[in-house]
Amino acid sequence: MKQKRYVLIFLCLAAAMLLLMAANVCIGSVNIPFAEVLRILGGERGADVSADIVLQIRLPRALAAAILGGALALSGYLLQTFFHNPIAGPFTLGISSGAKLTVALVMVFFLERALRVSSLILILAAFAGAMISMSFVLLMSKALNHMSTLIVSGVMIGYICSAVTDFVVTFADDSDIVNLHNWSQGSFSGVSWNNVAVMTVVIFLTSAFVFLLSKPISAYQLGEAYAQNMGLNIRLFRALLVLLSSLLSACVTAFAGPVSFVGTAVPQIVKNVFRTARPILMIPACFLGGAVFCLFCDLLARTLFSPTELSISTVTAVFGAPVVIVILLRSKREGA
Repeated sequence: MKQKRYVLIFLCLAAAMLLLMAANVCIGSVNIPFAEVLRILGGERGADVSADIVLQIRLPRALAAAILGGALALSGYLLQTFFHNPIAGPFTLGISSGAKLTVALVMVFFLERALRVSSLILILAAFAGAMISMSFVLLMSKALNHMSTLIVSGVMIGYICSAVTDFVVTFADDSDIVNLHNWSQGSFSGVSWNNVAVMTVVIFLTSAFVFLLSKPISAYQLGEAYAQNMGLNIRLFRALLVLLSSLLSACVTAFAGPVSFVGTAVPQIVKNVFRTARPILMIPACFLGGAVFCLFCDLLARTLFSPTELSISTVTAVFGAPVVIVILLRSKREGA
C-alpha cells in the first residue's frame, strides 16, 4: 500500500514539473500557444520572434529553474542530515551568501579587465566561497551547544557576506558590473544553453553520487554511534556531506545568485508528504520537489507584475519562510 502511495506521489511531482515547465515556456509578456511551442521544438521555425523567445530565453531558463531548484533542495536535505536540524539550509547557514561573495569578486575582477568568465570558473569560485562559509559554520558548531544559536550565527555570516557583496557591486564603475545587482538578488534570467549544459553535468553527477550514499545516510540518521557500529567511517562521511552540499549550492549560486528558503522548506514539505525519512525516497523526491517549487516561483516572479520582474528570492521567501516558522513552532511544541 505504501509503495503505491509513493509511486503516486512521484508521478504527481513529475506531472507538476512538466506542467509548470510548459507554463513557463508558454506564459510571459508575450503568450505563445502550446501548439506553437511544440511546432518550434519539432523543428518548425514558425514566427522567428516566437522561436527565439522559446529556444533562446524561456526554455533554457525553465530548465535552469528546474535543475537548480532540485540541486538547492537536495543540498538543504544533506545539510539537515549533517546537522540533525530541520531548519538548516544553504541560505540559513550563510553558505549561499559566501558563494555569492566570491562569485561577485571574481566577476568584477574579470569584467574590469574585459575578460570572459566561464561557467566552470564561476562554479569553482562559488564552491570556494561556500567552503569558506561552511568552515566558519563548522567551527561555530563545535563551540555552540544549541543548534538555534548556530543558525543565528549562520544568518549573521550571510548578512556580512551580502553586505560586502553589495558594497563591491554598488561602487563598481563598469555598467556590466552594476548589472550584477540583479544577479545578487537571485534570478534565473540570462541563462544560456552553455550554462544549462554545464550545470546539468555537474549537478546530475553530484546528485547520482548522493543517491549512492543512500544507505550510509540512512545509518547516519539513526545516530553516529549506530552508523559507526555498522562500519561507516564517520569523519569521511561527514566530509562527503559537506563537500556535496557545498558543490550543489555553489552551482546554484554561480548561475542564479542566492535563492532563499528552498533548501530549508522543500525537504521538510517532501518529508511530510511522503511521511518517511528514507534517503532512497527523499533524495529523488527532494530534487523533484525543488524543481517544482522553483518553477512555480519563477513563473510568479516573471508574470505577477509583468513587465516588472521580481527577484526569485522574493517569491521563494513568501512561500518558504512560513514553512520555517511552522517547523520552529512544531519543534517548540514537541520540546515543551
